[in-house]
Amino acid sequence: MGPALLSLTFICAAIEWLAVARGWRKVEYLAKPGVMALLFAWLLVKAGLDGPLFWFGLGVALSMAGDILLLLKNERRWFPFGLGAFLLAHIAYIAGLNLPPAPLNTLTLGMALFVGMTAFPLVRRILRSLPQKGLRRLVEPVRYYAATISLMLFSALMTLFRTDWLSTPAYLVSLGAFLFITSDMILAWNKFVHPIWRGRLFLMITYHLGQILMVMGAAGQFGVG
Repeated sequence: MGPALLSLTFICAAIEWLAVARGWRKVEYLAKPGVMALLFAWLLVKAGLDGPLFWFGLGVALSMAGDILLLLKNERRWFPFGLGAFLLAHIAYIAGLNLPPAPLNTLTLGMALFVGMTAFPLVRRILRSLPQKGLRRLVEPVRYYAATISLMLFSALMTLFRTDWLSTPAYLVSLGAFLFITSDMILAWNKFVHPIWRGRLFLMITYHLGQILMVMGAAGQFGVG
């Protein structure tokens, strides 16, 4: 049943990408949250929700809630709530990636510096654009969100250097976290700075692939099935 659910997850994601490309809004209402629902079902069947996997399952569920909130009409009203749901999802992933926590050493500090220096120019440009769009109230929430997703990426990348992580799961969660954050950056840039050609499509592709790869990596590392 596990392979079938994973296949359905990818199929549902492809339907969502096609719906975004063609503007099939009604299809999106089912396909967009459907991807996360199927991914959650796959994780439950494949590896269960014990230990760190509880946090990954919670992250998927919160992401599905965020997807639904961002599909509602009056997007300006519901966007902060969707942002909050994804913020909690990232926190859940941070918890799952740090059980047990990563060691503190020179490598840890170097990786933190690398992530911070890479993200800072993009985040600064996005924050500067918010007041220009009449969205000054979002400056602090977006700043906290950016700090959280940077910590999530840092936590994922650190698995590449941890002796308690297997190689393939570490590669999967690292690539997945990078794609997930890429999707967040595309969303913010497209919404607050400058429209990107096919921005929503690239956003959804990187988002879904990022989520799927992260969860596959977690299942490979912590699962028993």
